[in-house]
Amino acid sequence: MASSSSFSEDLTCSVCLIIFTDPVTLFCGHSFCRECITLSLKSLNQCPQCRATVPTDMMDFTTNHILKSLAEKAKKEKKSGKDTEAAVGFCPEHDEKLKLFCVTDQQLTCIICRDCERHEGHKFKPVKEAAASIRKEVETLVEKETSDICAIEHLVESQNEEIRKSEEKSQQLRIQISSQFQEMHQFLKRREDEILNELKDKEKDELEKMRRSLNVVEKALTEGREVGEQMKSVLEVTDPESFLKSWSESKMTPKPKSNPKASDLRVVTSSLSLGHYESHLQLFVWKEMRQMIQPQAERLLFKTQDPPDWSKRSRLSCSCKVSTGPVGFSNLFSSCNCSSNYNTLLSECQKYYTLQTTNIVNVNQIAPGPHYWEIDVEDKKCWTVQIKNHSLMFKNNKYTTTHKKTVKEVKFANKPKKIGFYLNGNSEELHFFDADTMQHVEV
Repeated sequence: MASSSSFSEDLTCSVCLIIFTDPVTLFCGHSFCRECITLSLKSLNQCPQCRATVPTDMMDFTTNHILKSLAEKAKKEKKSGKDTEAAVGFCPEHDEKLKLFCVTDQQLTCIICRDCERHEGHKFKPVKEAAASIRKEVETLVEKETSDICAIEHLVESQNEEIRKSEEKSQQLRIQISSQFQEMHQFLKRREDEILNELKDKEKDELEKMRRSLNVVEKALTEGREVGEQMKSVLEVTDPESFLKSWSESKMTPKPKSNPKASDLRVVTSSLSLGHYESHLQLFVWKEMRQMIQPQAERLLFKTQDPPDWSKRSRLSCSCKVSTGPVGFSNLFSSCNCSSNYNTLLSECQKYYTLQTTNIVNVNQIAPGPHYWEIDVEDKKCWTVQIKNHSLMFKNNKYTTTHKKTVKEVKFANKPKKIGFYLNGNSEELHFFDADTMQHVEV
């Protein structure tokens, strides 16, 4: 069966140069699209091909159904790609070989397309030249894309590695946390068992003493009741002779040692006690547990400035040439009326009292790894703690932290008596805590 390319020229309208749409045939035998011939005859009533005159009374054209059917099949074949030669190497509109490349529209065109209105002013290149130019561009793009893909693959590997590290770190922390809590649980369980055993032993000793006392009292009660019953039966005898005889037979002579009186007996009172564990169990056990906790908080202490040794100032000279002997602080300014002497001593006094009221701690030499410090600030009115390139200052009832010249205000929920500082070994971030409540303070 012949393909559409073998007869596409016969199915092409000579006016629009594309495959027929609703073809009609003139009396001269030439065929055109209905719309094309109608427009052509309006301007000139001649056949566009043979220039034969077309009478106006013969312009009522009938559709050529055979051509229409063939044209539709040809269009379908081209559209579906059955006509490979036309789809690849020929223009689908003009059935001309695609020899040019429109740089403007970035598409293959034929020579007829170049002269069409829709390509007016466009830039064209021969197919081989355009292909070579674009091939270089594509090769450059592929090279860049390959390099970019390699970089992205490296980023993917790095990100996966960080994810793996994070998952491993999280698992290690889970094990560490569980282990440390297990240690505390074991300590608390051990101390609970020890204290309960201590209570059990004390209870046993206490009850043994009370039961021995109870046995003595119960025995004395039984014996006393027996004696009382015997005495009552003897008293029931009214005859004197019989009374004396009953008395002798019953052998009721009192024996103080075997029959103790109530006044000789004592109730053993309860003295069961666990001492400090009875009232302050949690406090003492907590303090015991603190001894096993590692690592412990590192203690920081403020340094105070020693006052000047005024006794070593044996001489003070001034512009008025007056010399004085050893000077005490109380009469420091009464020795000389010279302003230079006064200003010098006043400056030293001001420097001393400024240092005396500003407490400073500076921590620079720190071993690698995380650290936690605590410092008492309850009775300090002005102080500064410097740890590496971080500092926390309290002045005028206001807390401020400084890090790399960035100053921020720190707000504690309540004025702390003791402050904790935690330095992260990896990020070197410094965190602040109210050391009594262990409440983390956000900056």
